[in-house]
Amino acid sequence: MQRTPLFAAHLAAGARMVDFSGWEMPINYGSQIDEHHQVRQDAGMFDVSHMTVVDVHGVDARAYLQRLLANDVARLTAGGKALYSCMLNERGGVIDDLITYFLAGDMFRLVVNAATREKDLRWMQAQAGDFAVRISEQADLAMIAVQGPAARHKALSVLPEGTAAAAQLQPFFAGQFGDLFIARTGYTGEDGFEISLPASQARDLWDRLLAAGVKPCGLGARDSLRLEAGMNLYGQDMNEEVTPLESALGWTVAMKNEREFIGRKALEEQQIAGPCRRLVGLVLQGRGVLRAGQVVVTIEGEGVTTSGGFSPTLQRAIAFARVPRGDASDCTVDIRGKRLPARIVTPPFVRHGKACAGIL
Repeated sequence: MQRTPLFAAHLAAGARMVDFSGWEMPINYGSQIDEHHQVRQDAGMFDVSHMTVVDVHGVDARAYLQRLLANDVARLTAGGKALYSCMLNERGGVIDDLITYFLAGDMFRLVVNAATREKDLRWMQAQAGDFAVRISEQADLAMIAVQGPAARHKALSVLPEGTAAAAQLQPFFAGQFGDLFIARTGYTGEDGFEISLPASQARDLWDRLLAAGVKPCGLGARDSLRLEAGMNLYGQDMNEEVTPLESALGWTVAMKNEREFIGRKALEEQQIAGPCRRLVGLVLQGRGVLRAGQVVVTIEGEGVTTSGGFSPTLQRAIAFARVPRGDASDCTVDIRGKRLPARIVTPPFVRHGKACAGIL
């Protein structure tokens, strides 16, 4: 079992540790719901040091990434700009979803999921071919995500001198400030930073954030936050057997030009035929628990929930579900042998701490 540089800090804070993709990670530090509200209302921090940071540089770095990714890194012209994309196989299935940062010149940084690290690195190396690129994992970095409406203010109050310019970062931009790589990105639907730094400095920053009133939060709250925010989880809401078009991620696929990226042909064929399935949001209309793997029945046929849980903000059970193509707005979900009514909605469920229009 692998441990992050913050393992001792988690134990000191009373974390309940679980196995997450081979990493011993905190699921919560007490009340998952309190941690969820902490991020929605103030500021919380997550240890995401298990994520994989990969730098790609070389004269062909941009051309290589244009081939590798479904979204187009040609959009990355300003230093520090970030781009969310899927990395596809030839069938159009999602190998992983990731964020790419344009650092400068021929240098890019990718952050990929912990659970897919080995296959991602193998795939990236295999696709390098004749491209003049160097692909290097930055295994000596830790990462702390500080999220919530007060997150940036509290983080900036404890960051070293010389990082004040991070206050000027626009959403989905990043910058290198001394030893700190600070990105205004996240996985909660709230504002904040994801801060990469040398592993040896992680505990000091964690403790300073703690002293500033940023509460530690675990994987449980991170999951309920991202679900409310309408953000997919790799391995549940998409995988190598489904395409971005079947995963509500069509907006991440750039096909307006003639760029030949891996999986394009399969997506073009699916566009012509029309995807047979779509990923939607569900709001349960009564009491009950939504979980992944439950049968969903619509007028067009059966589907299945891919992610689900209780929404602390909405005080309702919500889920993502992959259902047959169509216009159905109502469905039932089989929960322990009972078909309970649910409404089909378009995520996100929550924005700026409140229910989105048409959700309730």
